[in-house]
Amino acid sequence: MNFRDKLAAMSQQNQSCLWLGLDPNPELLPSAFASVAEEWQPGSSSVTPRVMADLLDWLEWVIEQTQDQVCAYKPTLGFYLALGTRGLELLEWVLRRVPEGIPVILDAKYADLNSATALAQQAFEVWQVDALTLNPYAGQDLVAPFLLYPHKAVFLLCRTSNPGANAIQEYPAEAAAMRQGGTEEVDPLYLNVVRQCRSWGTPEQVALEVGSPDPWVMRRIRAVAPERLILARSLWGEGVDWQACLGAGVDEHGEGLLLPVPQDWLSRPDLKESVTSLRERVEKARSQARRQNVESVCDLWMPDVCLLQPDPHADLILELYDLGCILFGEYVQASGQILPYYIDLRTIISKPQVFHHILNAYAEILETLSFDRIAGIPYGSLPTATGLSLRLNKPMIYPRKEVKAHGTRRQIEGFYQPGETVVVVDDILITGRSAVEGAEKLRSAGLKVEDIVVLIDHEQGVRERLQAQGYRSHAVLTLSEIKNTLFRAGRIDEAQFNLL
Repeated sequence: MNFRDKLAAMSQQNQSCLWLGLDPNPELLPSAFASVAEEWQPGSSSVTPRVMADLLDWLEWVIEQTQDQVCAYKPTLGFYLALGTRGLELLEWVLRRVPEGIPVILDAKYADLNSATALAQQAFEVWQVDALTLNPYAGQDLVAPFLLYPHKAVFLLCRTSNPGANAIQEYPAEAAAMRQGGTEEVDPLYLNVVRQCRSWGTPEQVALEVGSPDPWVMRRIRAVAPERLILARSLWGEGVDWQACLGAGVDEHGEGLLLPVPQDWLSRPDLKESVTSLRERVEKARSQARRQNVESVCDLWMPDVCLLQPDPHADLILELYDLGCILFGEYVQASGQILPYYIDLRTIISKPQVFHHILNAYAEILETLSFDRIAGIPYGSLPTATGLSLRLNKPMIYPRKEVKAHGTRRQIEGFYQPGETVVVVDDILITGRSAVEGAEKLRSAGLKVEDIVVLIDHEQGVRERLQAQGYRSHAVLTLSEIKNTLFRAGRIDEAQFNLL
C-alpha cells in the first residue's frame, strides 16, 4: 500500500484529517514530567537514560491519547538530533510505538544533495517512515533518490509563515504589491516552486507543505496544484480564520488537506478531549466545504461535462499545460493548417516523471490490443515508441520519413516478418496524414496495420476518415477533455477555452 492509500485508509477509519507532531520539545513537557525539564539540557551529558525513559513515556502517552483521532504522526528530526546519539535511539523507540496503519511523516526539511541517497535509505528502509519533508531549493536532483521508493512520499516545502521569509518567497517584490491591486500577472516564487514540483513526481509520491495562515495563499496553491496533497501548518494563531484556510485548501471533494493539532496541546492533561473536540469541529467544517464545492461545480457545469466525475487524466493534462506544451497564438501546424494554438510534446522527453506518466497512459490502451510489434512515426513519436517497446517488451520498428541515398536504403528500420501485426504510435491526430503515410509504408512491406494510437485527438473528424481507410484510432486525450479540464482548473479563461 502506498503512502497516499495508507493515509486515506486511516483518515477514513478515524474520520480525521489531523496530523500531530511527536517532538521531544522541552518547552512542551506537561507538569507530570517537570523533573525531566529541570534535569534535561539538550545535547549535553545530562541526557541520561532516565531522561530518555521519561521522554519516551511522555510521547507514548501522547500516542495513546490521540491514535484514534489523527490520520498521521509527524516527528521532527531536529528535536531528536538535539539530544545527541541518544536522540536517534529515542526516535527509533517512538517510531516503534506508533500503531500499525498510522502513517509517519518525518519532518526533516532536508536539502543536501550529496547525502540524499543515504538519508532516503535510512528513513525508508531502516526507520520505515512513510514520508519525508524536503526543502526543494536544490531542485529535482534532490527529490530523485527519495522517489526510488514507489510506496513512499515526500512533502516539498513551498511556503512558510515567518515574516522574514516574504522577501524570498514572495519574490519578485511586485507580486506582493500586485496582491493589493487584485492582479496576478506575476507569480511569487513559492507558486513557481509548486509548478515545478508537480512535474517531479506523481500525486501519490510528491505532496506540498504549506505554512501560511492566509486563505488567499492557500487558494492560489490549490489552484495551481488541484490534485496534490497539502500538509498545512501555522493555522492556530490569534486572529487566523482556519475555516477559511480549510475551505481554500481542500480539493473539489473536500479532501487533500492535512491540518495540524496545535503543538502546545501536548502539555495538556486533557489532550484526548481537546483533540477529539478539534477533530469534530474540523470534520464539520470539511463537510460544509465539500457541500459548497459540489454546489460550485454544479454552477460551472457545461454540456457533455460532469465535473462530479473528474477526468481520469486530469493530472496529465495539467502537467502538460504547466510545462508549456499547450501554447496560444497563431501557429502553423505540420499539416499546413494555421490554428490559434499549438501543442508541442517534444519537451516531455526532458521531463522523466511526465514522460513516465504519458507512457503509462499509452500502455493502458496498448494492453487492450493484439499486435506483434510497435511502430513509431518519425520523428516526434520515436521516443514514445521506444519507451513503450521497453515497457511492454514488444519489439519496435519504424518507417523512415525519407529513404537515404546511401547505406542499406531501407524504408523500414528494424527486424520484422511479413504478415506480422503492427500497432502504429503517433503523438497528435490533426489530419492523420503522417500516421497514415507511415502505416501505408508498413503495409507495403507486407505487415498488417489495424490500430493507430495517439496521445491527443484534435477531433476534426480524423477518426472517421481513418476508419474509412481501414484503421482504428485510439487516443489517450481529446481536445475537448483538455480544454474542459484546463478551464475547470482555472488554467485558461473563457476566451482561451473557446479557441481550443
